[in-house]
Amino acid sequence: MDEHIITDKFIVIGDRLLIKPLRADMQTPSGLYLPPTVQENQKTQSGYVIKTGPGYPLPIALDADEPWKEPNERVRYIPLQAQVGDLAIFLQREAVDIEYEGERYVIVPQSAVLMLIREEF
Repeated sequence: MDEHIITDKFIVIGDRLLIKPLRADMQTPSGLYLPPTVQENQKTQSGYVIKTGPGYPLPIALDADEPWKEPNERVRYIPLQAQVGDLAIFLQREAVDIEYEGERYVIVPQSAVLMLIREEF
């Protein structure tokens, strides 16, 4: 089954990212890999961003002069810096491992991401 179809079922909440982690022996197309000492300590991990949450919610401004008035404004968000397809290097201790239909994913808050690598096409 196509991974894109599977992940369409996922709804990522808030400032979190859904990441498909790379195996320790994998290397990115651009040649980036983490040295063995970093992999052994498992303090950081890398993987590709599959899906992102909407971002950080902004509070709805209530009109102080008219408190009876219902707010007709939808929640707005400050978007995340990470984008689908980015290679993320993140802190392992902040990641939550999940498995869905035999595939391993991690959910990571954007604050745990140390660096993003974006391949511009």
